[in-house]
Amino acid sequence: MFNIDYRHLARSLALQALYELDCTNHPVADVLTERLAPDDIPEKTRHLATRLVQGVLERREDLDVLIHRYAPEWPLDQIAAIDRNILRLAIFELSAESDAPVKVVINEAVELAKTFGAESTPRFINGVLGTLATRETELHLASIVNDQE
Repeated sequence: MFNIDYRHLARSLALQALYELDCTNHPVADVLTERLAPDDIPEKTRHLATRLVQGVLERREDLDVLIHRYAPEWPLDQIAAIDRNILRLAIFELSAESDAPVKVVINEAVELAKTFGAESTPRFINGVLGTLATRETELHLASIVNDQE
C-alpha cells in the first residue's frame, strides 16, 4: 500500500515547488533540483514529488477551471498563491492519482493548509475540496480528458 509519511513529505515538497514556480520565473528543473537536493529525502518521495509537480503543471489550466467552478466567489488571481497551489495539488491527486483515497487527499490538503496557509486557509481548502469530492463524475471526466491528451 502506501506510507503516509513519505507521501506527506512528497506533497509538502511538491507544494513548495509549485508555490515557487507560481511566484517566480525559475525553471522547473532548477526548482525541483533545489527542493529535492537534501540527501535524506527517500527516492520514492523524490519520485512522487516530481510526479505531482509535473502533473499539476501539465494540467494546470484544467485544474484552475475546477477551482474557479467550486470557488466562484474568488477569482483565481485573488486566491492566495499558497491556497491556489494546495487546491491544484489536491485536485490533481483526486483526478489522476487513483491510489489515493478522497478522504486522505482532503485531509492532507487541510494539513498543508494548516502548515503553510493563513488562519482561514484550512476551512477554505476543506470547503472547496469537500464540494468537489461530492462531484466525483467531474473528477472522473477530468481524469479521462487528461489521460487522452
